[in-house]
Amino acid sequence: MIIKPLADHILIEPIKEEEKTKSGIFLPDTAQKEKPEQGLVIAVGQGRKTDDGKIVPVSVKAGDKVLFTKYGPNEIKIDGKEYLIAQESDILAIIE
Repeated sequence: MIIKPLADHILIEPIKEEEKTKSGIFLPDTAQKEKPEQGLVIAVGQGRKTDDGKIVPVSVKAGDKVLFTKYGPNEIKIDGKEYLIAQESDILAIIE
């Protein structure tokens, strides 16, 4: 299935990092309570439309690793895999 976000929406594949305690014990995904805040941009929409009809392009592109707000994006499942759909305003930074 191909997903093409509309307007300033961005399709993100969340990056779930393994958490490790100070003593070196890795915690499984089931023990983690926090939502991921980093992800890989899979697809982006054209951009936001201004009041005068001009399109302002999205500032991230497919392949960018991004930092986003914890509770802003919407969770979706496509072919059994979890993704997030966020607006450009939910993206806080590009990680290089």
